[in-house]
Amino acid sequence: MAERLLKFVTTPRTTPPKRAAEIRARDFAEIYPDFDTPSGETQASRCSQCGVPFCQTGCPLQNNIPDWLKMTAEGRLKDAYALSAATSTMPEICGRICPQDRLCEGACVIEQAGWETVTIGAVEKFITDTAWEEGWVEPLRPLTQRAQSVGIIGAGPAGLSAAERLREKGYLVTVYDRYDRPGGLLMYGIPGFKLEKSVVARRTARLAEGGVVFRMGFELGRDATLPELRARHDAVLLATGVYQARDLNTPGSGSHGTIAALDFLTAQNRFDLGDAPPPAELHAKDKRVVVIGGGDTAMDCVRTAVRQGARSVTCLYRRDRANMPGSDREVSHAEEEGVTFEWLAQPKAVLGSAQSVEGVRASRMRLGAPDASGRQTPQEIPGGDFDVPADLVITALGFEPVDVVTAYGAQGLALNRHRAVKTDPVTLATNLDGVFAAGDLARGASLVVWAVRDGMDAAEGVHRYLESKTAAKAGPVAAE
Repeated sequence: MAERLLKFVTTPRTTPPKRAAEIRARDFAEIYPDFDTPSGETQASRCSQCGVPFCQTGCPLQNNIPDWLKMTAEGRLKDAYALSAATSTMPEICGRICPQDRLCEGACVIEQAGWETVTIGAVEKFITDTAWEEGWVEPLRPLTQRAQSVGIIGAGPAGLSAAERLREKGYLVTVYDRYDRPGGLLMYGIPGFKLEKSVVARRTARLAEGGVVFRMGFELGRDATLPELRARHDAVLLATGVYQARDLNTPGSGSHGTIAALDFLTAQNRFDLGDAPPPAELHAKDKRVVVIGGGDTAMDCVRTAVRQGARSVTCLYRRDRANMPGSDREVSHAEEEGVTFEWLAQPKAVLGSAQSVEGVRASRMRLGAPDASGRQTPQEIPGGDFDVPADLVITALGFEPVDVVTAYGAQGLALNRHRAVKTDPVTLATNLDGVFAAGDLARGASLVVWAVRDGMDAAEGVHRYLESKTAAKAGPVAAE
């Protein structure tokens, strides 16, 4: 089968044909279809099968990328799916929403050598979507049944990944979440044009059919405290994520017409799921929209505003394009859909009155010396102020944890200096016996793929903890 590989020198990189911007900007369907089988196999055949696969080391999940690319190129899609699923609980989701340009594809050896990278993300999506269509995704069937129970607070990517791995091991798993549907950020935070909700729903349905119990509409601290859940379960995993938006600390930021990104995105996602339409204050139709921020959440907001029928959409970011935290691919999609970007622009004030927004005053910036993180510090250019008209201002400045000790009744729980839950770096155990934490709540706001990794690591930590408790209860084995 060697003749089917190493085709990067003769075969150009391609992705599935992207829907035209003027068409896709009218709806919330995903913008890329899947590869057909010949195209998927051809693109997989471009892998160089290098001896040191930097794509794998660039992946938080350490996916066996060269191996499942080889299997795909050889037409062994079922084997490719099994290998992909061995290291990821959500390969088709990560294939859709991971910033591959910054992770696996950005580290691809042939990309570094001057050839175009392998289309890893699209092939990963193609493999598992095919597996679902062909019935290769088997029901979740534990190999054994255990009496010990685990309570997982949070039905986002970290909580769902942990639930799958723990249920596979036979534990009784209950997932608690404040929303009415499982999925967390995957369901309510990420727009359908990046991740259609049916993709998430089939994952959560598989968990429920496999015995995972979901308690929806449950809020930790309101419906039960952490000590109460510890009394119910043999172990507890905190995976609630971080949802508290960072404030825009400028004059006028409290005006009616200035809203948080997650409120905006959640309202639209609920409508896409069949709930009520977004209220007028959370809808962009016929409005001049300004989005403040440069991450993937900001890109989700600008592209959602376009689809809602905004009159104009402008994104303000205080650094340049090369230094933005979001995916450059998402910026390109947004530009194609008509979004205007004002790089090196920092908001100074929201203009208008308390009852309505009229615009944003911003200052021109330049990049100075690097800060402690190594990124260049934006510096204001004197006399560089300018105004952007706006009827709706959306702030996408990132998220931070709530005061979990107070909110969850979690007295004694250790936090780090960023207010994230402090955990053991290997087991993800907290300082409270039998309590673990995973995902953004412990890591800080990060990528979905890291939440998936943390959820699987936490499941292993919980498993080892519960096994040690069982062994301790059984006592020492008598010598024969």
